[in-house]
Amino acid sequence: MRKSWLLLAGLALAISLSAAGAAAQTAGRPRRIGFLGSRARPEPLESDPYSEVPKTLRELGYVEGRDFVMEWRFAAGDYGRLPSLAQELAALPVDVIVADGTPGTRAAQAATKSIPILFVGGADVVGDGLVKSLSHPGGNTTGCSMLLADTAAKQFELLHTWVPKVRNVAVLYNPGNPAHEALLKRVIDAAEARQIHAVPLGARTPAEIEKAFPLAVEERSEALIWLTDSFLFQQARQTAELSIRNRLPSVSGYPEYAERGGLMGYGPNRRDLYRRLAGYVDQVLKGANPGDLPVQQPTTLDLYVNRKTARDLGLAIPPEVLVLANKVID
Repeated sequence: MRKSWLLLAGLALAISLSAAGAAAQTAGRPRRIGFLGSRARPEPLESDPYSEVPKTLRELGYVEGRDFVMEWRFAAGDYGRLPSLAQELAALPVDVIVADGTPGTRAAQAATKSIPILFVGGADVVGDGLVKSLSHPGGNTTGCSMLLADTAAKQFELLHTWVPKVRNVAVLYNPGNPAHEALLKRVIDAAEARQIHAVPLGARTPAEIEKAFPLAVEERSEALIWLTDSFLFQQARQTAELSIRNRLPSVSGYPEYAERGGLMGYGPNRRDLYRRLAGYVDQVLKGANPGDLPVQQPTTLDLYVNRKTARDLGLAIPPEVLVLANKVID
């Protein structure tokens, strides 16, 4: 009897130690952070605002490789790939998904109802159905809004300052971006309020961007606004070159557009947004419920202007634009 008791006690202890070891191994494993990018992978990655996520986590005391690993996935502008990439991240599984823009966020939400999803982007995150409210998002999703609907109207105002006599404006948008339907209406309404005709031009591939410009010229467009979108940003240099070639002053919701040759970019500081989102990643990894974390709003809006492009277009920088500019590129 004593031998049987000792055998059972030893077996119980072995099972207990094995379970404790497995638990310790699980607790000590690096946390997986999935990143779902709508555009092509930036090269080098460190040059892009996306890199602020792992950088900020390191600043918070996490050691990459020991405490966390990044699982990067990029759709290269083909939004049709986002659902499978999101499902791939969910199947790993990752501990949290960082989603780029409305298309990426929707794909992540379709892939999982349990893994926390943190986004940067959105024209109207409540109206687009990404969250229930800004203060109480609910579900498994929260993040940082880019206030695209509000900044789009300001971009139009700035462009009108450059070209006050403009009567026709081309509006480049991505039909594959579900946020663009409402955003396009916002821009068209802003144009009509100034008695300006807006010409919508949809493009979801580089070839379609190329074809959009002859249509803009045919419609007698005198300027161009392109709506904030990861794919269109991926093609920013192409858009800037075509805008100059066709004598169309252009503005975007990405300040960096001016660094890529565009006339002007006005919008949120995305590095700041991804730094703040990394703070949410930290909270979620420590047990916070994303549905209880309010959606953050941009605190910094930047205006970049390209002086060389202005000269190429035969334009002088208006004093009221110059005084607002955070950066002037020569």
